[in-house]
Amino acid sequence: MTDDGTEATAAATGTLGYEQARDELIEVVRRLEAGGTTLEESLALWERGEELAKVCRRWLEGARARLDAALARPEDRDAEEG
Repeated sequence: MTDDGTEATAAATGTLGYEQARDELIEVVRRLEAGGTTLEESLALWERGEELAKVCRRWLEGARARLDAALARPEDRDAEEG
């Protein structure tokens, strides 16, 4: 894969929503498990899967941070009032 291809793929995965990345990751795993691909195709699928997993992880970490922030707010208010 060339540097240009890597950058284009990274840019494309950066714009994916969680559900899109998850669904594509499921398809990548299905294709890898089914076999019948060349070594080169398998490596490309594996790399794509790694990129998609990172996208999903970033979305989940962001969601976790938002939940933590939302849960912390009532405690902050209670501390200020008390």
